Amino acid sequence: MAGLIIALGLALQIARLSGLTTLAPLVGVVFWLAVALLWVDIPPRNRLQVGALAAIGAVLLVVSRGVYGAELAWARMLDGNTFVVAMLVGVSFIGLINRTPPSPGTQTHGGRGVITTWLSVHLLGAILNLSSVFLIGDQLKRADGLRLPQLLTLNRGLSSAALWSPFFAAMGVAMGLAPRLDFAVVLAAGVPLAALSGVLTRLELARRFALDDVPGVSLAPRNLLMPVGLAVLVLGFHYGLTPALSIVSIITFLLPVTALAANLPRGLGFTSRRMLSHTRERLPAMRGEISLFLAAGLFTQGLSTFIDAATGSQWVLFDHFGAGEAMLSYLAIVLSAVIGLHPIIGISTLASLLDLEGANHTLVGVVALSAWAVGAAIGPLSGINLSLQGRYGTSGGVMMRHNLVYALIMSLGVCLAIGLLAALG
Repeated sequence: MAGLIIALGLALQIARLSGLTTLAPLVGVVFWLAVALLWVDIPPRNRLQVGALAAIGAVLLVVSRGVYGAELAWARMLDGNTFVVAMLVGVSFIGLINRTPPSPGTQTHGGRGVITTWLSVHLLGAILNLSSVFLIGDQLKRADGLRLPQLLTLNRGLSSAALWSPFFAAMGVAMGLAPRLDFAVVLAAGVPLAALSGVLTRLELARRFALDDVPGVSLAPRNLLMPVGLAVLVLGFHYGLTPALSIVSIITFLLPVTALAANLPRGLGFTSRRMLSHTRERLPAMRGEISLFLAAGLFTQGLSTFIDAATGSQWVLFDHFGAGEAMLSYLAIVLSAVIGLHPIIGISTLASLLDLEGANHTLVGVVALSAWAVGAAIGPLSGINLSLQGRYGTSGGVMMRHNLVYALIMSLGVCLAIGLLAALG
């Protein structure tokens, strides 16, 4: 039932994008209903975080209304981050496009193995997100599990894709926070920073570990055809066929449609069974992501409404959002990730404290993406580190300690990029 409700939420969001704005309030209601049905299956640690965010947001809304008499948009109360959730659900249908798992191209060792593994998980992960880590990690796994250099390579390869990939939830959050950001400029900043991540991983791990007998993997070129093809398709829609739609909106409807088209040649019955199986199994398994983003959206609404009500809409964190303010915001979000908060919480808090109307949206977007990429790599409770812990037995604390130097050098690169963007206006 929850899977069907999540699929309904996606369908309502697609209808909303097509112009049926009267359906907009239903999207959040439907997704929250799915979370309620799946609540007991959410891991306790995630449930605590989600419950705390939602409760704080709801209490702040009640206080804003009861104490300060703020006017609340009841119809949009549950709408926070629904566009990100719908995009994540749409992206999940990629699993129906590739019927066979990627096969390794060549086994490599040493420093070359590090960089080829990083490239493989980075390029594949830019489209397939977290599943790419398992696809690559399982190919590397031996009887004694994965070694620390391999785990660090997987961690950094995936998290750094958040710097530029339009298929990451990070990009959805950034575009929702700063809808006027220039995607071409974001790419111009994010791709070099991602390259810095790869080079830094290669050099640092070679200095700290004996890599001669540590295997790596390089995907066969044909395995990258699907990710590259999807990226070209999305950009073609964005810059050609549907320029009025954001990339997040295009991904939301394009990937499910592409999955449907890829399966239809094998028959209507086959396609129906695959779609139903995906709805019953994969969509409910997204309960952790869906609940976190919805709760963060409610928290942002509550905090921003409370601040506006308590100050008469006269207070913002920064009078001007320039290079210095952007660097401080980035560092604060990364530090919050170190103490165990998901980057979405820090980004949501920042969004509620800024005057986004007068801010440089591209600069705000780069701050959000960079903080997500570095915060996810170093945060002991981030999705990538929890997944590595559950699948391969590592520790979030170990990953954090071994990523401290990486995070410091990446942060220097991010601050340089922020300075250049602010200087260019």
